[in-house]
Amino acid sequence: MSSVNRMDSRALEVARACKGFLDEEEGLRLHDLAKESASLGPVVEIGSYCGKSSVYVGAGTRAGGGQLVCVDHHRGNEEQQPGEAYHDPDLFDSEAGAMDSLREIRRTIRAAGLEDTTLLLVSSSSAAASLVSVPLGMVFIDGGHSFQAAQTDYERWAGKVAHGGILAIHDLFPNPDEGGQAPITIYRQAVASGLYEELQTTKTLGALRRR
Repeated sequence: MSSVNRMDSRALEVARACKGFLDEEEGLRLHDLAKESASLGPVVEIGSYCGKSSVYVGAGTRAGGGQLVCVDHHRGNEEQQPGEAYHDPDLFDSEAGAMDSLREIRRTIRAAGLEDTTLLLVSSSSAAASLVSVPLGMVFIDGGHSFQAAQTDYERWAGKVAHGGILAIHDLFPNPDEGGQAPITIYRQAVASGLYEELQTTKTLGALRRR
Protein backbone atom coordinates (compact mmCIF):
# COMPACT_ATOMS: atom_id res chain seq x y z
CA MET A 1 0.00 0.00 0.00
CA SER A 2 1.39 3.42 -0.95
CA SER A 3 1.93 6.28 1.50
CA VAL A 4 -0.88 8.16 -0.23
CA ASN A 5 -3.29 5.37 0.56
CA ARG A 6 -2.05 5.14 4.14
CA MET A 7 -2.58 8.86 4.82
CA ASP A 8 -5.96 10.20 5.87
CA SER A 9 -7.64 11.48 2.69
CA ARG A 10 -9.06 14.61 4.31
CA ALA A 11 -5.67 15.59 5.69
CA LEU A 12 -3.94 14.89 2.38
CA GLU A 13 -6.36 17.15 0.50
CA VAL A 14 -5.72 19.97 2.99
CA ALA A 15 -1.94 19.52 2.79
CA ARG A 16 -2.00 19.70 -0.99
CA ALA A 17 -3.98 22.95 -0.95
CA CYS A 18 -1.96 24.66 1.79
CA LYS A 19 0.62 27.40 1.18
CA GLY A 20 4.14 26.09 1.63
CA PHE A 21 7.30 24.74 0.06
CA LEU A 22 7.24 21.03 0.93
CA ASP A 23 7.18 18.50 -1.90
CA GLU A 24 4.41 15.89 -1.56
CA GLU A 25 6.82 12.96 -1.67
CA GLU A 26 8.75 14.56 1.19
CA GLY A 27 5.51 15.15 3.06
CA LEU A 28 4.42 11.53 2.75
CA ARG A 29 7.83 10.42 3.99
CA LEU A 30 7.40 12.67 7.03
CA HIS A 31 3.97 11.16 7.58
CA ASP A 32 5.42 7.66 7.69
CA LEU A 33 8.34 8.63 9.90
CA ALA A 34 6.02 10.37 12.37
CA LYS A 35 3.66 7.41 12.44
CA GLU A 36 6.43 4.96 13.32
CA SER A 37 8.02 7.29 15.90
CA ALA A 38 4.99 8.66 17.75
CA SER A 39 4.94 5.85 20.31
CA LEU A 40 8.41 6.90 21.56
CA GLY A 41 7.33 10.37 22.64
CA PRO A 42 5.87 13.64 21.37
CA VAL A 43 6.72 14.69 17.82
CA VAL A 44 8.09 18.23 17.41
CA GLU A 45 8.18 20.30 14.23
CA ILE A 46 10.45 23.35 14.16
CA GLY A 47 9.09 25.78 11.59
CA SER A 48 5.46 25.34 10.55
CA TYR A 49 4.60 28.41 8.44
CA CYS A 50 1.00 27.90 7.23
CA GLY A 51 0.84 24.22 8.17
CA LYS A 52 1.53 22.21 5.02
CA SER A 53 4.22 20.05 6.66
CA SER A 54 2.28 20.13 9.94
CA VAL A 55 -0.59 18.26 8.30
CA TYR A 56 1.64 15.51 6.92
CA VAL A 57 3.49 15.16 10.22
CA GLY A 58 0.33 15.59 12.28
CA ALA A 59 -1.66 12.98 10.37
CA GLY A 60 1.19 10.50 10.80
CA THR A 61 1.54 11.34 14.47
CA ARG A 62 -2.17 10.85 15.06
CA ALA A 63 -2.12 7.53 13.21
CA GLY A 64 0.71 6.47 15.52
CA GLY A 65 -1.27 7.43 18.62
CA GLY A 66 0.87 10.45 19.50
CA GLN A 67 0.81 14.23 19.74
CA LEU A 68 2.46 16.85 17.53
CA VAL A 69 3.94 20.10 18.84
CA CYS A 70 4.40 22.78 16.14
CA VAL A 71 7.01 25.36 17.17
CA ASP A 72 7.01 28.64 15.24
CA HIS A 73 6.97 32.34 16.18
CA HIS A 74 4.94 32.92 12.99
CA ARG A 75 6.81 36.09 12.09
CA GLY A 76 8.52 34.38 9.16
CA ASN A 77 12.11 33.38 8.63
CA GLU A 78 14.74 35.59 7.03
CA GLU A 79 13.65 34.60 3.51
CA GLN A 80 10.00 35.56 4.09
CA GLN A 81 10.42 39.18 5.10
CA PRO A 82 9.30 42.08 2.86
CA GLY A 83 11.57 42.38 -0.15
CA GLU A 84 12.91 38.84 0.16
CA ALA A 85 12.41 35.97 -2.29
CA TYR A 86 9.73 34.08 -0.37
CA HIS A 87 7.72 36.99 1.01
CA ASP A 88 3.94 36.56 0.76
CA PRO A 89 2.18 39.94 1.05
CA ASP A 90 -1.08 38.17 1.95
CA LEU A 91 0.53 37.15 5.24
CA PHE A 92 1.81 40.60 6.18
CA ASP A 93 0.07 42.19 9.16
CA SER A 94 0.18 45.92 8.45
CA GLU A 95 -1.03 46.79 11.95
CA ALA A 96 1.84 44.87 13.57
CA GLY A 97 4.26 45.75 10.78
CA ALA A 98 5.29 42.12 10.61
CA MET A 99 4.58 38.86 8.87
CA ASP A 100 2.00 36.65 10.64
CA SER A 101 1.16 33.08 9.61
CA LEU A 102 -0.56 32.03 12.84
CA ARG A 103 -4.08 32.53 11.57
CA GLU A 104 -3.35 30.42 8.49
CA ILE A 105 -1.95 27.46 10.39
CA ARG A 106 -4.92 27.49 12.75
CA ARG A 107 -7.24 27.26 9.76
CA THR A 108 -5.12 24.51 8.22
CA ILE A 109 -5.02 22.34 11.35
CA ARG A 110 -8.76 22.75 11.86
CA ALA A 111 -9.55 21.90 8.23
CA ALA A 112 -7.42 18.75 8.47
CA GLY A 113 -9.23 17.63 11.62
CA LEU A 114 -6.04 17.62 13.67
CA GLU A 115 -6.85 20.08 16.47
CA ASP A 116 -7.20 17.38 19.14
CA THR A 117 -3.71 15.98 18.57
CA THR A 118 -1.76 19.11 17.56
CA LEU A 119 -0.39 21.77 19.89
CA LEU A 120 0.64 25.12 18.41
CA LEU A 121 3.50 26.59 20.43
CA VAL A 122 3.96 30.22 19.35
CA SER A 123 7.55 30.78 20.36
CA SER A 124 11.09 30.98 19.16
CA SER A 125 12.77 27.62 18.76
CA SER A 126 15.28 28.34 21.52
CA ALA A 127 12.67 29.42 24.07
CA ALA A 128 10.47 26.42 23.29
CA ALA A 129 13.38 24.01 23.70
CA SER A 130 13.93 25.22 27.25
CA LEU A 131 10.40 24.04 28.13
CA VAL A 132 10.78 20.51 26.77
CA SER A 133 12.51 17.90 28.91
CA VAL A 134 10.83 14.64 27.84
CA PRO A 135 12.37 12.36 25.17
CA LEU A 136 10.89 13.05 21.74
CA GLY A 137 9.82 10.47 19.21
CA MET A 138 10.76 12.71 16.30
CA VAL A 139 12.15 16.19 15.68
CA PHE A 140 11.66 17.77 12.25
CA ILE A 141 13.84 20.84 11.65
CA ASP A 142 12.58 23.23 8.97
CA GLY A 143 12.91 26.66 10.57
CA GLY A 144 15.22 29.54 9.75
CA HIS A 145 17.83 28.77 7.10
CA SER A 146 20.58 31.07 8.27
CA PHE A 147 23.59 29.27 9.75
CA GLN A 148 22.85 30.73 13.19
CA ALA A 149 19.19 29.68 13.14
CA ALA A 150 19.89 26.17 11.88
CA GLN A 151 22.73 25.66 14.33
CA THR A 152 20.55 26.80 17.21
CA ASP A 153 17.78 24.40 16.19
CA TYR A 154 20.25 21.52 16.00
CA GLU A 155 21.97 22.29 19.29
CA ARG A 156 18.76 22.84 21.24
CA TRP A 157 16.68 19.97 19.85
CA ALA A 158 18.74 17.10 18.42
CA GLY A 159 19.79 15.83 21.83
CA LYS A 160 16.15 15.50 22.88
CA VAL A 161 15.40 12.74 20.35
CA ALA A 162 14.68 9.43 22.11
CA HIS A 163 16.78 6.36 21.36
CA GLY A 164 15.26 4.86 18.23
CA GLY A 165 13.59 8.16 17.40
CA ILE A 166 13.94 10.27 14.26
CA LEU A 167 15.76 13.50 13.46
CA ALA A 168 14.54 14.86 10.11
CA ILE A 169 15.98 17.94 8.39
CA HIS A 170 14.51 19.66 5.33
CA ASP A 171 16.20 21.46 2.43
CA LEU A 172 19.42 19.50 2.05
CA PHE A 173 21.37 20.75 -0.96
CA PRO A 174 24.76 19.07 -1.47
CA ASN A 175 25.43 21.51 -4.34
CA PRO A 176 25.68 25.11 -3.03
CA ASP A 177 24.45 26.39 -6.40
CA GLU A 178 21.08 24.73 -5.74
CA GLY A 179 20.34 26.02 -2.26
CA GLY A 180 21.52 27.29 1.11
CA GLN A 181 24.03 25.23 3.04
CA ALA A 182 22.85 25.68 6.64
CA PRO A 183 20.48 22.67 6.75
CA ILE A 184 22.96 20.24 5.19
CA THR A 185 25.66 21.55 7.52
CA ILE A 186 23.72 20.51 10.63
CA TYR A 187 22.74 17.24 8.94
CA ARG A 188 26.44 16.46 8.44
CA GLN A 189 27.13 17.38 12.06
CA ALA A 190 24.52 14.88 13.18
CA VAL A 191 26.07 12.14 11.04
CA ALA A 192 29.58 12.98 12.26
CA SER A 193 28.46 12.83 15.89
CA GLY A 194 28.03 9.05 15.63
CA LEU A 195 24.72 9.31 17.49
CA TYR A 196 22.56 8.82 14.41
CA GLU A 197 22.12 6.25 11.68
CA GLU A 198 21.45 7.66 8.22
CA LEU A 199 18.16 6.59 6.66
CA GLN A 200 16.92 7.04 3.10
CA THR A 201 16.93 10.63 1.84
CA THR A 202 13.75 11.74 0.05
CA LYS A 203 14.56 14.54 -2.39
CA THR A 204 15.79 17.30 -0.03
CA LEU A 205 14.52 15.64 3.15
CA GLY A 206 17.13 13.91 5.29
CA ALA A 207 16.26 11.43 8.02
CA LEU A 208 18.39 9.93 10.77
CA ARG A 209 17.58 7.47 13.54
CA ARG A 210 19.00 7.99 17.06
CA ARG A 211 21.19 5.05 17.97
